[in-house]
Amino acid sequence: MVENFYRIDDLPTGFGPCALTIGNFDGVHRGHQAILKRVVGRAKRLQIESVALTFEPHPLAIVAPDRAPQILTTVAERTKWITEIGIDRVVVLPFTVELSRLTPEQFVRDILVERLAPRHITVGDNFRFGHRHLGDVLKLQQLGAEFGFETEAFRAIERCGGVVSSSRVRDVTKRGAMRVARRLLGRPFSLTGEIVRGEGIGAKQTVPTINLAPRSQVLPADGVYISVTKELSTDRIWESITNVGKRPTFEGKQRTVETFLLGDSVGIFPEEIELYFLRRIRAERRFESAEQLKAQILTDVRHAERYCTRLRAIRTQSVVVP
Repeated sequence: MVENFYRIDDLPTGFGPCALTIGNFDGVHRGHQAILKRVVGRAKRLQIESVALTFEPHPLAIVAPDRAPQILTTVAERTKWITEIGIDRVVVLPFTVELSRLTPEQFVRDILVERLAPRHITVGDNFRFGHRHLGDVLKLQQLGAEFGFETEAFRAIERCGGVVSSSRVRDVTKRGAMRVARRLLGRPFSLTGEIVRGEGIGAKQTVPTINLAPRSQVLPADGVYISVTKELSTDRIWESITNVGKRPTFEGKQRTVETFLLGDSVGIFPEEIELYFLRRIRAERRFESAEQLKAQILTDVRHAERYCTRLRAIRTQSVVVP
């Protein structure tokens, strides 16, 4: 049974032994997935539990807020993706100023050894830890020899001409390169959140849409996308088109994420969704009238329907499932 712990003090007495990995895991991209699968395999061979230790908030948000990245996934989303890979336990360590001041030796002794009892630790080959990032893989190996655990450094993987990293996923997503993002993530980029009330303009003048309040800090580039919408409470799925942007035709000021559900969606009002971005159709632009915008939306819908029809033919499914 999967167990998640959101405070180090919540760990039960006698936690461990375990095969452990440590990281922020923002986005849980293919590089993270490779490490996590490695830990799951190691745990099975050693007949112990697999554990992922992650941090909340991102360490840079505490030690260097001006350099902190925009977050791809919330801690709940990270935990979901991590456990779906097969990790037995996820431990979320609150990152504080006090934690940032621990030396590498203190972090390993007081947090890892005393609380998690690892027998094997797998980390990326660029892993850094402890005050001012003074600890690296070599230091972790040395401390492992002292405290009785083995350390494995996992080499970064490459896709689409470069190393897979959270920062690269952020970059391609912000440029609207959703097919590249999908190859880096191993799944379509997605946003989750609640549906919020819009201004009602679409239902009256163009097409009815649902308005997502995304939990992620990273949004795709402004534009129109072929998407898939999943209602989280029921797992119902619709093919859809989504506009990200400020709605310049209606003099919008704030960026919004608006989705038009295709197919049989009359009277459907989901409360919470996950929105998968498959492909960018076009940039957002201003139209001279709502009628012109509606005509373009219907063209976008036909484009999306043709695209989804081709995918369904390949996957033999009635609805495109990411």
